Amino acid sequence: MANVSSNNNALIVTPPLPGATNAAVVQDIRDIKEPLPISSYWPWIILLAIIAAVAALIYFLKKRKKAPAIDPQLLIPPHRRAKERLRGATELISDPYRFCSLVSDVIRIYLEERFNLHAPDRTTDEFLAELRDRSMLKEEHKLLLEDFLTRCDLVKFARHEPTEPELRALLDAALRLIDETQEVEAPPALPQPAEAAKS
Repeated sequence: MANVSSNNNALIVTPPLPGATNAAVVQDIRDIKEPLPISSYWPWIILLAIIAAVAALIYFLKKRKKAPAIDPQLLIPPHRRAKERLRGATELISDPYRFCSLVSDVIRIYLEERFNLHAPDRTTDEFLAELRDRSMLKEEHKLLLEDFLTRCDLVKFARHEPTEPELRALLDAALRLIDETQEVEAPPALPQPAEAAKS
């Protein structure tokens, strides 16, 4: 026979257990617990937002106080970098091809850095054609440069075997070109593609 008990106006019917008394069954059943309150997430969200804002503020204040890192290469003027590279050219004077390649590359890089000319990635003819349309160099410098690059190309591409005095004359021409153009006013920087598209 089933046991019937009343607890807080609730009727509980329990089937009899084999070998158990009705009193033991009633004591084993507990009442339902109250639901636990669920706290709101908003205080935690606000606290995390405040912590993130303070951390971002500290980061930007520290970043602003630091002096911007300047590339050491930018502090050295192009003419000094070019002369420094040309000092090592005398070690290659016994190998005319390597000597002329180095001296020619140094002058091309110098002209690109100093005058915004696209010298390193062009042939000598293309570069000289661009140079004729520009007015940043005097006519005597353009002639000196044309003669210099032509003599270097003879060694690099026509396998001309110059004498040591000829190679030293090439080095002197490179140094003279740097000395005479280092104080020439450079043209304004060309607009970047993004800036050109805006205007």
